[in-house]
Amino acid sequence: MNAKSRDYLVICPCRDEAAYLQRTIDSLIAQTVQPKLLLVVDDGSTDATPAMLERYEQEHDFIRVVRKPDRGGRSVGPGVIETFYYGWDQVDVSEFEYITKLDLDLDLPPRYFETLIERMEANPRIGTCSGKPYFPERDAEAVHNAAHPKHDLAAAVPDYERSYGPLISEKCGDEMSVGMTKFYRRICFEEIGGFAREVMWDGIDCHTCRMLGWIACSWDDPELRFVHLRPMGSSHKGVLTGRMRHGFGQHYMGTGLAYMTASSAFRMTRPPYLVGGFGMWLGYVKAMAERKPRFGTEEFRDFLREYQLACLVKGKAVATAELDARQKSVWERRHGAG
Repeated sequence: MNAKSRDYLVICPCRDEAAYLQRTIDSLIAQTVQPKLLLVVDDGSTDATPAMLERYEQEHDFIRVVRKPDRGGRSVGPGVIETFYYGWDQVDVSEFEYITKLDLDLDLPPRYFETLIERMEANPRIGTCSGKPYFPERDAEAVHNAAHPKHDLAAAVPDYERSYGPLISEKCGDEMSVGMTKFYRRICFEEIGGFAREVMWDGIDCHTCRMLGWIACSWDDPELRFVHLRPMGSSHKGVLTGRMRHGFGQHYMGTGLAYMTASSAFRMTRPPYLVGGFGMWLGYVKAMAERKPRFGTEEFRDFLREYQLACLVKGKAVATAELDARQKSVWERRHGAG
């Protein structure tokens, strides 16, 4: 095996992550296959984040910290991806077989990256993959209450403890790699044109992968389950705002109304009950009524809606398996059947 074949780059955009970053970085240090480079891009933190990162950088040769000029506040979606690319542009990415965009509010199991690499080595069509996010059951009420913009989720997980108790799945689909830990084969990432610099970048990338014949997926296996210390949609101005932003992003990506309605109804059954799914639907309908612009070409949007319709009729598992089988020839034309 080529010694380079398991070299991977981790880029962590961050801002004011002092409450969580210790657990994330400690879990990266504990990986059975460590990253060749962990590049943390600090987007103007004003809490203890810079001091904590400096200590890690001094203690570990594979950790590097770069400081991005302060934008004046936390930004999600396009702001996170802008920060990611600030780091990307300072690295010779050709040195790495795999690249990762990783949030600094996760606790990863020790064989997380080794397991992902093993599965990608076994199937050359897998372009992007991940495990599944869970959050502590005791945080469920905190997630519901996070609709208040000033609610502090850090208080729900005190003193960096690692015994979380029962965990609740965030119920992310098997057909996507999750946005908080995007693990990519570098050649696939470059082929799809990288991340779109807009909300829903973490859905657009996976659909573009499938359109080009790559496989995007995630697995809910014990060795790939990780703790999301700040549950989905709660990090910026509360849950309702976050879910409305998600609905706007779905409209931007090109999702059809029927699929969005079904997806929103499902999300109403997950914490925060009702308000989360309703917020997604409201954000979508508002963007539709305002005739907001949409991503990409008609070809991409037609591809996406045909797939989403198949998901509604056949279920995601069957629709995705059938599509991946059909798209195999597309991948083989670009990369060879071997």
